[in-house]
Amino acid sequence: MHTFNNAVLIYNKHAGDDDVEAKLAAVVPILGKSVKELTIVRPDSPEEMARICEASCDMDLVVIMGGDGTVHQCVNTIFTLPVRPLLAILPGGTSNDFTRTLGIPQDLREAAEALVNGEIRAIDIGKEGDHHFINFWGIGLVAETSENVNENQKKSFGSLSYIASTIRTARAAESFEYHILADGADLRGEAVAIFVLNGSSLATTSIPIAAISPSDGKLDVLVMKNSNLAMLRELLSLRNPDTTNEQLDMLEYIQASELTIRAAGQEKVDMDGELYEFQSGRIEVLKGHLNMLCPRAT
Repeated sequence: MHTFNNAVLIYNKHAGDDDVEAKLAAVVPILGKSVKELTIVRPDSPEEMARICEASCDMDLVVIMGGDGTVHQCVNTIFTLPVRPLLAILPGGTSNDFTRTLGIPQDLREAAEALVNGEIRAIDIGKEGDHHFINFWGIGLVAETSENVNENQKKSFGSLSYIASTIRTARAAESFEYHILADGADLRGEAVAIFVLNGSSLATTSIPIAAISPSDGKLDVLVMKNSNLAMLRELLSLRNPDTTNEQLDMLEYIQASELTIRAAGQEKVDMDGELYEFQSGRIEVLKGHLNMLCPRAT
């Protein structure tokens, strides 16, 4: 079991359901066994969360209990610190996609146990312009889906709200022209969505690409040319690590450490479920930029 002199637990009371007391009761006793001085903080705004993260460089450990949006906000602040603390994530939100990528149990008590008895891994993050992402960057259908999520439906049905939004959006999906330059590759054509992936889960669904790893110094670039069944079949074929780009018709798939994406008419970008204005389209991976507590590899 790891031991720490001090740690801060940041939790988002608005993430996932509202049963905050039960969530804290599940994790605080376990964290308390490993941490001599544990500070529990509930930010009331993104600005307050940023201030707490900025002050965390003196901490041995920062524990984030929230969803992917909370993790995204914290990572974008902690990235700027001269000394970045060790991070841990507890699944306290709707999808908790990056915890799934790291193999963290979705039960809070089990997650806390797995982390305090886990190992430290160097985790990559992606960067475009002034923003950073830990799970994914996406344009086209993915950004439109996030924009179309019904907030009341999200609160009531969680990840199912993303599925409903995807169905609504896919019916009206329009293709756009793209041009990607990536580590010597030159890809161009028409697509309905482009993903740049560091994680292997979206809206609680595992992405069937064998090569995805948040610790390999590579981003996985997936271009979807259509939203039909043929595309889904090809996507499933990527479970086989021997599948090559030349075998695909409805998809393009490559790995890259840096790339530039030009996409006609695309104004919105989805990063880890948060929407931004499309910036430069120049994306790079920052290898091993964050140290994170993860369950031990089995």
